[in-house]
Amino acid sequence: MSVIAPFPPRWDRRPIATFERSELSRILDLYGRMVAAGHWRDYALRICPDVAVFAAFRRHSERPEIRIEKRPALRHKQGAFALIGEHGAVLKRGHELAPVLAPLERRLMRLVG
Repeated sequence: MSVIAPFPPRWDRRPIATFERSELSRILDLYGRMVAAGHWRDYALRICPDVAVFAAFRRHSERPEIRIEKRPALRHKQGAFALIGEHGAVLKRGHELAPVLAPLERRLMRLVG
């Protein structure tokens, strides 16, 4: 005989941090342009209860070149979005995604130009 385990009550479930459709669309647009420029080759997404991470790789066997993190718990303090470099240094933080992605956009202009 099988045992059926009920789901926990709704109030007991923690919300999961995710990228909204518009945010993910903007990130994937940047990723596509960086791939077209020959700079990135692979990406990974990690969704956890407290953080959502988009990581971009030059090659799949390395550490990610950049990570874009969304931590909803920090939205009232430092901002929910952070751009983190290859060695773990926080390059940019903010409440909006566009200013956080600005350093990558500028680098893309130099790569193409």
